[in-house]
Amino acid sequence: MPRANSKMRRLLAIGAASAVAIGLAACSGGGGAKDENTVVWSTWGTAEELTRYEDFNAEFMKRHPDITVKLQPVASYEEYHSKLLAQLTSNTAPDVFYLGDDKIGQFVDSGRLMPLKKLMESKDSQTKPDDFFPGLFGAAEQDGEYYAAPNDSNPDVLWYDKQALEAAGITADPATLAENGEWTTDAYLEMNDKLKAAGLTGSMFWNYWATHYSWISSQGGTAYDDSGAFVANTDPTSIEAIDTLGSYFQDGTFVVADTLPDGAGADSVFVTHKAGFFVQGRYTIGTVESAGEPDSYDIVRWPTPDGQEAPTGVATSYLAINGKTDAKDAAFTFWTEFLSAEGQTFRLEGGGNAVPSITGADEVVLEGGYPAHAQTFLDMRDIGFEDYPTEARVPGLSTEISEIFLKLYQGKSDTQSALDEVADLVAEKTAE
Repeated sequence: MPRANSKMRRLLAIGAASAVAIGLAACSGGGGAKDENTVVWSTWGTAEELTRYEDFNAEFMKRHPDITVKLQPVASYEEYHSKLLAQLTSNTAPDVFYLGDDKIGQFVDSGRLMPLKKLMESKDSQTKPDDFFPGLFGAAEQDGEYYAAPNDSNPDVLWYDKQALEAAGITADPATLAENGEWTTDAYLEMNDKLKAAGLTGSMFWNYWATHYSWISSQGGTAYDDSGAFVANTDPTSIEAIDTLGSYFQDGTFVVADTLPDGAGADSVFVTHKAGFFVQGRYTIGTVESAGEPDSYDIVRWPTPDGQEAPTGVATSYLAINGKTDAKDAAFTFWTEFLSAEGQTFRLEGGGNAVPSITGADEVVLEGGYPAHAQTFLDMRDIGFEDYPTEARVPGLSTEISEIFLKLYQGKSDTQSALDEVADLVAEKTAE
């Protein structure tokens, strides 16, 4: 698996590694078919994922011989969204399309997405609003209306390497501690201290919203209040939490995975037993299995001061319908079946790289019994949260905030200054 920055790693959480050129090459044109019985839909993805989507299309058309479905993949995540915005503006966009969790807000605000609540509550729906885990809607929900729904999800769990822990003289098993309510912040940090003392990396994190805010939330702090204001810079618990996080990055116990060099990226470090913990989603199964020693690895939730579980970040992507589609009924039929429990099971079974976002499909995560504590994925999804709507609604804001946190992690800023800078940036951007 090629090295990915934090944005691309987030894409992996929703089924996209670095996209590749394949036989399903992206069309140079685009747009819906202008036909009430034809649904054109678009996404990005790897060759394997796009093949799975084509298989879904084929099965869908067997069930609905009166509807034709055409997949229109785009090779680049960044190009995908800019192209889609231009298509929506010129009324040439696909009928149904994926949206990234860092892009969803601007598309909702564009006014180009179809409101979905009534359709989701209709008799023909296989995706009622209550079927989804509420924390996953994020900025796709606005003022009680839904403009998209999560395709699937990926909680950021702490993968750990038993061999690395053993090499550092650590005998306690993190997942066992979690089961006993003893997976505390102190226990986790002590393990990281021992890993560093043994010449190993303690933990590797990607520099994006789920890292900053999962740590704050797991430590009992508050990043954004109910009004949508950023308050971590005035919340003593959050300040203390980020100060601890920053200090562990600054002394090298924690590593920002984005900054590792080509040829010695985070995946390589992890599968060669040089790091104790790697914070990623279910897609990591492929990484550790390809290394040939999957039994060396397991997963655990984020540690907390009292050892009890707390809400943490869950990455998603979304599926939306073009508000001006000429195939409204057919598009919704495709949309609701794609997102249904049956649809998600079809897409994710057989070692899929994500976690269902809807009830009734959890067995795909537990099949095969790997990792040993796979139930952790589901438990974390059930109480987890997507990026805060305030942040997700402003194009580029999440990236700019991560750049501020990176300065802290690299020792170029102190905790209070970094959090104040984030607060000022959020206030400025949301006032524009």
